[in-house]
Amino acid sequence: MSKVSLKPINDRVVIKPLPAEDKTAGGIIIPDTAKEKPQQGEVVAIGPGKEGVKLNLKIGDRVLYGKYAGQELQYKGDDYLIMREDDVLVVLNEN
Repeated sequence: MSKVSLKPINDRVVIKPLPAEDKTAGGIIIPDTAKEKPQQGEVVAIGPGKEGVKLNLKIGDRVLYGKYAGQELQYKGDDYLIMREDDVLVVLNEN
């Protein structure tokens, strides 16, 4: 992934949403109009934290966030979400 030149402030993070699923587990193709908003993404930038409180996330973490969390942003043709670290529900560890 290319370096993103966005620098969030305080406890905010910038997340690049992962693409929505094209098929169900049973192999049925989902049309664009029925696709749900993705709830997974990759952290591409993090702020410094608030008043000495260090953030737990790091760049490159794959995370799960709430369906309506964050502020949508389009920057240089790509879609991103800006949200507080508290809006991130879990870090996904893929082993």
